[in-house]
Amino acid sequence: MHRVVIVGGGVGGMVSAHELRRRLPADDQVVVIEQSSVHTFWPSLLWITGGTRKADQVTRRFSDLREKGIQVVHARVDAIDPEARTVRAGGQTFSGDAVILSPGADLDPSLVPGLAAEAGDLYTVKGAESVHSRLAALTKGRVVVLVSRVPFKCPAAPYEAAMLIDGYLRQKHRRDAVQVEIWAAEPMPMGVAGPGVSEAVAAAVRDRGIAYHPSETVEKVNDGKLYMKGGQEVPYDLLAYVSPHVAPPVVVAAGLAPAGGWVQVNRETLETSFPNVFAIGDVTGIGLLLGKPLPKAGTFAHRQAEAVAETVARRLTGRGGDQKFYGVGECFVEMGRSVAGFARGNFYHEPLPDVHVYKAGKHWHAAKVAFERHWWSQWW
Repeated sequence: MHRVVIVGGGVGGMVSAHELRRRLPADDQVVVIEQSSVHTFWPSLLWITGGTRKADQVTRRFSDLREKGIQVVHARVDAIDPEARTVRAGGQTFSGDAVILSPGADLDPSLVPGLAAEAGDLYTVKGAESVHSRLAALTKGRVVVLVSRVPFKCPAAPYEAAMLIDGYLRQKHRRDAVQVEIWAAEPMPMGVAGPGVSEAVAAAVRDRGIAYHPSETVEKVNDGKLYMKGGQEVPYDLLAYVSPHVAPPVVVAAGLAPAGGWVQVNRETLETSFPNVFAIGDVTGIGLLLGKPLPKAGTFAHRQAEAVAETVARRLTGRGGDQKFYGVGECFVEMGRSVAGFARGNFYHEPLPDVHVYKAGKHWHAAKVAFERHWWSQWW
């Protein structure tokens, strides 16, 4: 009997668990360690901000998984020993023939003084709910969408949030009385995807009358104002923000990531420097030739999980072959009022990623809705 231990029940964790369950013998164990009792489908989270989803529509309980051959342990991970391939959680130690690390990135608003006191973190369910409830009551004023630090997961999200907010305000006939702005600690939207994608997103933002301020880093938040590194003071009536992202401390303590950094892996196999210990998704830092890292995005976590699951299954059963991750991914970009854009490409293409931007339209929004429906129907 073999056991595979998976840390994290997000996109990467769920895909790898189900792919392994299909490939391994029934008496082999697939164990997922996840502190939360619910799985959140992060691509749908921004729809809460725009008022088209409720929290119970973007989450499902792990206990409702149809696949019963996956053991989900709800506990905080206290320690990881990559050399011994053990994970300590909930007072137990789980050893595995292989370990797959997919804990995601932690959000740490405390890195910006005063930011944690604000409720509008776009990357939490409660934060998205807070943004929408306050937006629903806002009749005039200034909405600021803030990217506090880079890198951050789902690179399109803050720009999508601004456009969804714009669409909501237009629907309620309040847009003329409310300014919408983006202040971002990056020089362009989705920069790694190339100038075609960046300009398409920036143009969509500008076309909606959203003021965009790139390369602006916030130093502190206090009394309804952002204090920027360049000296600007930016007042707001509603703040929706992206917190600084960091590798989970337990991963750093295990020696798998440097302080302030991310887990380094073989970019095709996702194996760390420890045999049969893999890392996928947002916790990784995969360098590209252009000098920037592979974006932190669910599409990559999904494909990485598929590749790692096939490799692990082959090593444990002797059947099949190692599967590689080739850097291919895609992204929907929600633009409000049931319109979305779409881009797809190869981020491992050299010297620059080769990404194609498709014309925005209602059909891409419908495609994302269909993807959401498929995600829930295949496992829950």
